[in-house]
Amino acid sequence: MGEVRAGGQFRPLDDSDPRAVAGYRLAARLGSGGMGTVYLSYTPGGHPIALKTIRPELSEDPEFRRRFRQEVQAAQRVQGLYTAPVIDYDTEGDRPWLATAYVPGPSLHSAVAEHGALPVTSVLLLLAGVAEALKVIHAAGIVHRDLKPTNVLLTSDGPRVIDFGIARAADATALTGTGVSIGTPAFMSPEQAAGKPITPASDVFALGQVAAYAGRGSGAYGDGPSHAVLYRIVHEEPDLSGLPGELGFVGRCLAKNPEDRPSPEEVIALCQEASPAPLVQSGTWLPEAIGADITRRVSASAELLAAGNAAAEPPTRVLPPVPPTAPVTQQDVGAVGRAAPPVHAAPTMHAGRAAPATPPAPQPIAYVAQPAPTTMPTYRTPYPQPPHPQPPQMWHPQPQPRPMPLPPPKNSVGKWLAIGVATLSVLMWLGGCAAFIQSFDGSSDDSTGGSGNTSAKPLPNPKPVTYKGINIPDYYYVEFADSPPKPQSEEDGDLWGGDLSYYDDEIRSGNNKIVLLNNAQKGSLKTCREETRFAESVSLSQLSKGTQLCVHTDSGHIALVTYQGKAPENDPSDYVSVDLTIWRNAEEPESDG
Repeated sequence: MGEVRAGGQFRPLDDSDPRAVAGYRLAARLGSGGMGTVYLSYTPGGHPIALKTIRPELSEDPEFRRRFRQEVQAAQRVQGLYTAPVIDYDTEGDRPWLATAYVPGPSLHSAVAEHGALPVTSVLLLLAGVAEALKVIHAAGIVHRDLKPTNVLLTSDGPRVIDFGIARAADATALTGTGVSIGTPAFMSPEQAAGKPITPASDVFALGQVAAYAGRGSGAYGDGPSHAVLYRIVHEEPDLSGLPGELGFVGRCLAKNPEDRPSPEEVIALCQEASPAPLVQSGTWLPEAIGADITRRVSASAELLAAGNAAAEPPTRVLPPVPPTAPVTQQDVGAVGRAAPPVHAAPTMHAGRAAPATPPAPQPIAYVAQPAPTTMPTYRTPYPQPPHPQPPQMWHPQPQPRPMPLPPPKNSVGKWLAIGVATLSVLMWLGGCAAFIQSFDGSSDDSTGGSGNTSAKPLPNPKPVTYKGINIPDYYYVEFADSPPKPQSEEDGDLWGGDLSYYDDEIRSGNNKIVLLNNAQKGSLKTCREETRFAESVSLSQLSKGTQLCVHTDSGHIALVTYQGKAPENDPSDYVSVDLTIWRNAEEPESDG
């Protein structure tokens, strides 16, 4: 990983780097490796993210794409304190990419290479944090496969594990001769080096290697050519000389037999036993020099964001002084009644250019506001488009009307036309008032369907209603307007038009507005209103017990669906069990109900 340079500056983009990906403006290069290149970018709200683009040769492999899609969907469920959550992704485009939360800290590899081995207390806190991350990753059905010091980032409140599960996608490709290396030899487990099946215990072996590197500055199997290191991993015992005695349990993580290695939960307990004081992650868990590195990265990220925002703003327009109005002449008076000359925009001045110190005193003038166009980047869903800052208004002076003689007599036809137009305007205004009053009369009726009202005003938050343990059989659907929602078969109505239906191991919505929430999101009306990552269906393979989905209906109802599981294998019927929290009439309906 190429990280922050001396003085807290990121690596700038070069000619080979894109300037934007799917609406995300790229600010700097964070690093590159066998899978692709990682860039620093920002969400519309200004939160930094790490955006990884996949190498072209990997993108062209169909098997990689299939595995990459599966692994990204699984990674969305990983929401631990010591992992970098998935923010956004595109697995179907010409160049797949993945965005995670940006971690403003050096990698373990960079920190040890620059400052030396970590103190024992820091190593124990590091191991406990990484073990907790592995526990969450494994619970999501993922094996990291490439845990190493460059994939462990250090922050003020503990370590962060990144790139979990992505190596598996590349490991399944048919690529040959591309130079892409999956996994790092010095941190592979014996079974991984031998091409045997991989289990979560393989990540525990890598954790032991990470511990040795953090505690003594080098791995437990030495350096040298990859084949030599792999041979020692498979056939020789680890070298833990120089490792502090408190870390003696690391040898258990490096056992040749996967069954002899401790689980991540046991590693956390061993760290707590070895620590003379309770393990508490805090801003002082790392040496001071590494803490200074973290501070520089935070500052550098903020400066890049500020610089990017300044570059995106249009230049300030400064109006030149308005010349005094010329005196009225007889020729001007004679010209009254002819078409007025067009008003031209004042010339644009460069930002920062000052007006003359003593401009001539302008005469009274009339102003007409004309907003200048803006060009701001368009951000990809799921992030809602932010309100764009408007540039200063550009004002164009218009000549003040000069004194004129009495107009000639007007044609009576124009007079009656003016009276007719005025009368029609009054009638239209009265009709609008009547419609407005009528809308208030019907606003309290909750039983009505969508009225087609397109008012932009947000509706008040309705009171939620919760229904527990609703079993929806295969080829059945429910309507959120029913109380309680009762499963109906396709024979009773339109399966595809139902608000929520179950069909062939998929949960669907009638209007294709269903959103799969990740574990970090709190299922609420606010979350469902803000999410726009709509899909037409969600496969049961993406769900685990407790997973939540948001569903919007054309009639304006919003529901939070909590998946509770599928029918047991020994059950003769096929159904899914869900809990529903429904906010009826929570948004403007899209069609008449």
